[in-house]
Amino acid sequence: MSLRPTATLTRLGILVAGGALAALTVTGPAVAADDAGHNPRVYKGRVTAKHGLLLRTSPTRGSRVVRTERYGKIVHIFCKTTGSRVSNNNRWYLLTDGTWAWGAAHYIANIGPAPRWC
Repeated sequence: MSLRPTATLTRLGILVAGGALAALTVTGPAVAADDAGHNPRVYKGRVTAKHGLLLRTSPTRGSRVVRTERYGKIVHIFCKTTGSRVSNNNRWYLLTDGTWAWGAAHYIANIGPAPRWC
């Protein structure tokens, strides 16, 4: 007994959609599109902290340190927000290198335009 072509295509479409959902679940969400539906700009910065930049679980000086980035490293910035002040600067950047973590903007020099707000 053979399947009708439309039934086969419907089942194939369901399988493909299910596979895409499974892939998204495994890899995590892609970078979200902006309000106009375009892919957002990739923001970059250079670490300026002489002894390395402490990256934290939230944009506060008291939150847990999850890793560090060395002086001069180019980092990828997803967005910016406000948080604890570091040398009179309350901006923090959400970095996407490896694990997502927050770094004080005081120690990251923008390469190109300033990141968008979170």
